[in-house]
Amino acid sequence: MDQISDSLKKNIAVIGCGYWGVNYIRLFSQLAQVNLVAICDTQTDRLNSVGEKFPLLRKYNEVQRLLKEESLDAVIIATNPETHFDVTKEVINAGVHVLVEKPMTLISAESKELIDLAKQKNLILMVGHTFMFNAGIKKVKDILKSNEVGDVYYLYATRTNMGPIRTDVNSLWDLAPHDISIFSYLLGENPIEVNAIGKVILNHEREDVGFITLKYPSGVIGNIHVSWIDPYKVRQVVVVGSQMRIMFDDMSNLEPVRIFHKGVEVSHHEQIGFGEFKLLIRDGDIVVPKLNPSEPLKNQALHFLQCIDENKEPISDGMNGFYVVRIMEAIQESIHKNGLSVQINYE
Repeated sequence: MDQISDSLKKNIAVIGCGYWGVNYIRLFSQLAQVNLVAICDTQTDRLNSVGEKFPLLRKYNEVQRLLKEESLDAVIIATNPETHFDVTKEVINAGVHVLVEKPMTLISAESKELIDLAKQKNLILMVGHTFMFNAGIKKVKDILKSNEVGDVYYLYATRTNMGPIRTDVNSLWDLAPHDISIFSYLLGENPIEVNAIGKVILNHEREDVGFITLKYPSGVIGNIHVSWIDPYKVRQVVVVGSQMRIMFDDMSNLEPVRIFHKGVEVSHHEQIGFGEFKLLIRDGDIVVPKLNPSEPLKNQALHFLQCIDENKEPISDGMNGFYVVRIMEAIQESIHKNGLSVQINYE
């Protein structure tokens, strides 16, 4: 493979050197299409610690100084969610393409403002919904598109672990956006109604556990359970249909996707009573489809670079990020109303 000229490489900086920021720094330092030139973090100790591992990168404590002194094509934002709006707005105003981690913002109106601003400046605005670039989730999507699953009855997701416990957002804002984006990606639609409950268990003001029920225009129901105080780490998404049940297990390296050819259908030809019909139960094979192993974060990064090159909208674009934030707002509203149903208005 021919070497890429330095003049053709994208100059990129990473803002935020925490857990996810370090992952981006590692990844972009390895990509041939990229010149990773700088890192930025307001915490000097963390900045210096990461700088020791990547000594060639220039270090900045201030976003404004980074944008002023560096000639950048794109920026990755992996800071605390409460800072996403202000930092992303500064980057876009500087004329730089941006990939911002989820959730895009904590207020949907601010997400919409960023979308409009990026459009005015003809810049790529992408949101880090990494599971949309996961080979296992893509396989589940392909199966759903083939109609082999039959009618989709419902989905459910479990995302639990013992920590890490955050101090900026609750467990729902931290964990649920993953599964909300997965559900919308798989179904090709966004929910219109939500019921949610959460509970503060530790001695702070943020919900440590949450249960969410989403209702979609097609009639499908989605359920999400999140917790950061559960001793068992689970990362599962399950789709239940009339023809089969599909399970995605992100903790399984050998069998991340399993297809259970089992289902229950109603026979409209054999009535057993007034208004009742015979139920047909099928018990079939369990199939483990072959997947091409790939790193979702790398797939996402390459997609971001491709969108910049081709000036095209990302799969997880600003509107995708806006929808997730709007859904999260409705979830929080339902929690405040002790689980009462909340209609989701995207206008």
